[in-house]
Amino acid sequence: MAQAIELRTYSFIDSLQPQMASFIATVARGFLPLERQAALFVEIEPALAVNSLLDVALKRTAVIPGMQVIERAYGMIEVHHADQGQVHEAGRAILEYLGMKESDRLTPRIVSHQMITGMENHQTHLINRMRHGQFLLENETLYILEVHPAGYAAIAANEAEKAASVNLLEVETFGAFGRLYLGGSEENIREAAAAIEKTLSFIKGRENPGQSLVY
Repeated sequence: MAQAIELRTYSFIDSLQPQMASFIATVARGFLPLERQAALFVEIEPALAVNSLLDVALKRTAVIPGMQVIERAYGMIEVHHADQGQVHEAGRAILEYLGMKESDRLTPRIVSHQMITGMENHQTHLINRMRHGQFLLENETLYILEVHPAGYAAIAANEAEKAASVNLLEVETFGAFGRLYLGGSEENIREAAAAIEKTLSFIKGRENPGQSLVY
């Protein structure tokens, strides 16, 4: 290929959970996913190259595109289908086009995460004004994750919803860092946070050095 491409995120989701599927449908500009469909998030640099990746995936498989985001530096696509095999095949087609393996992706790195219990009502309203998902209510616990690269915020949100009864407030899956906001009881938030850390620790790829912070 004429231009070197860095594979930042390559993340397969086996079954979109109800809140996550609905969240994507709220913010995406493409063809919207349904609950329990499989999905694939791919993030690369330079950004414009995602056009070619999505072209390959759509011509080789029956996957449906939900998102194509082109920023200054990074590009991200999301595709989905009820048949996991179609999504896996789309991933294989993308990797073949890039001349890469799944292990050439960056390993996710938790940059920071924090848990705030007994949220005060004024602050919950500030957070509710910026979220696209559920509401955060007074005295609930707020969990915030910042992850690098950004695309891994999607699987973090999905696995958190699988693990515990939490409210998905906001997910940012593109840009310099990915961010995830969850709300709920302290017990459920702790269960979700543990599931997130476990999920991200199982994703292997290229070394992603940097300092992680816990508040």
